[in-house]
Amino acid sequence: MKTLFALVLSIFAIAAAPQARAQQATWIQIEALRTLAEGEARASAYATAFPNVAGFRVAGGWYAVALGPYTPTAASAELATLKSRRLIPSDSYIAVSGQYGQQFWPRDATNALQTPPAESPNTALPAAPSAPPAATYLPDETPRQARASESSLDADQRRLIQESLQWEGFYDTAIDGAFGPGTRRAMADWQAAKGYETTGVLTTIQRAELVETYRAAFADLDLGPVQDSRAGISITLPRGKVTYARTEAPFVHYDSADEDGVRVILISQTGDEATLFGLYDIMQTLEIVPPRGFRERKTRSFVLTGQSDDLHSYTYAALANGAVKGFTLVWTPKDTRVMTRVAETMRESFEPVEDVVLPDTALTGDGTDQRIDLLSGLERRRPVRSRSGFFVGEQGQVLTTTDLLGQCTRLTIGDETDAEVTAQDEALGLALLTPRPALAPIAVARFQSSLPRINSEVALAGFSYGEVLELPVLTYGALADIRGLDGEDYIDRLALGALPGDAGGPVFDTTGAVIGMLRARPEGSNRQLPEDVNFAVDVPAIADFLGAAGLSPLAAETGPAIAPEDLTTLADNVTVRVSCWN
Repeated sequence: MKTLFALVLSIFAIAAAPQARAQQATWIQIEALRTLAEGEARASAYATAFPNVAGFRVAGGWYAVALGPYTPTAASAELATLKSRRLIPSDSYIAVSGQYGQQFWPRDATNALQTPPAESPNTALPAAPSAPPAATYLPDETPRQARASESSLDADQRRLIQESLQWEGFYDTAIDGAFGPGTRRAMADWQAAKGYETTGVLTTIQRAELVETYRAAFADLDLGPVQDSRAGISITLPRGKVTYARTEAPFVHYDSADEDGVRVILISQTGDEATLFGLYDIMQTLEIVPPRGFRERKTRSFVLTGQSDDLHSYTYAALANGAVKGFTLVWTPKDTRVMTRVAETMRESFEPVEDVVLPDTALTGDGTDQRIDLLSGLERRRPVRSRSGFFVGEQGQVLTTTDLLGQCTRLTIGDETDAEVTAQDEALGLALLTPRPALAPIAVARFQSSLPRINSEVALAGFSYGEVLELPVLTYGALADIRGLDGEDYIDRLALGALPGDAGGPVFDTTGAVIGMLRARPEGSNRQLPEDVNFAVDVPAIADFLGAAGLSPLAAETGPAIAPEDLTTLADNVTVRVSCWN
């Protein structure tokens, strides 16, 4: 069953078009009813308290009850007075004659639209109610009358009442239009919260107030159906908030139409299950899908939600008839309550059009903004900095540098696997990361147990260029000394060039054994060393650190030098990128 609130948002939309002097008269609209019988009953009730009640047909087939006519100044003053004395509903508002059609009240031949507008507020208002301040508006229905008026509601109107109660937080069961015990309890709770008598039966005025509050939350969204012939998708969109911007396969972009920042991306591409799973992984690298949120991947569909301090999003995609189609809705946190309901409506209304899919080559941009961190017009989410590390445990534990710790709200191995720091030594510059959940690495580093020879060839494996390259880079050099410049016996000096992203990477000898971990260069130091002077924490210091953390480092077997391509493969399997996120 489709959600009904999109219909509610549009049925009250009325175009004001004053054309003559008489149409410039101003009214106070106090109610809008669905049927003529309801309209006449309410107009008659108000006429017992007010001398200037009129009723008119309005757009959408509704029947409006209004007070007037007034001049604009008099209407504003009268509206404030009547609301302050709780004589009319709190959502009453100013209207103009041009909004009204055929008159149904008064029933005589007098045309209220031709009545000269009153230039001052009514001085003969009914007395304020003597009941407690939270009493219902005057005039209102008795419980018996309320049940009678309720009986005229059709199924859609009943479901609308339930949806409105659900929106206000009083109802959490099925939207079925049946006013059973659960709905009655919700009505009574709403009445109690509003200060009304808790009868469990809403009066006509109370129903109008409840629905108007619900409707007002969505008033400027203009939720309505959109048939996108490019993507081959039929869906309900917040048309008042987004506008078509461009097509860049596999996405059709609807950018924000105002300052609220709402965006919609339609997804459309040919493919199979592998395509769907690949899209699931790729979407999680985008800025529009923050890392925190519910994720669910099934065989033929997935859902991704994302929440951050600045942005929320909801993504749904499904595989059908050889095509992957879906959508992403993006909004700011201040609109979460409304936009979550919009996302639900989009999901319920989403319908792929068979045999229409976005061509893989679709592109309407000029192609000038081509960056590796830009995917079809969407920014990829990037870490604030990256370093290197390498597997030292069978559960995926990673040894890395400490220089990026304390700057991150989140650490990951690669882009996706969360990791926590389970041991660190600031003096050595060593940190041990444990992945959550555990990983099963292809290979784990094996350490050289004998003292390496000075001037022997070494190779550093590291993500020199951060996330730009998917695999580590090997940088060749030599072991210049087995001590630091100040004689430190836990540091090896290397004669090779390195970049900041290499810090934390393993240093291999020609047999593929690890002889150390590259230390980060100190920042802000007064000493500027040559670029090819770098340092590594040696194996004995690493072994002591890992042992204290409960890990036993694996010793390398003695063997001959391996071919460069084999060393490259080993480095690829052992070395990982460590990412710092904020």
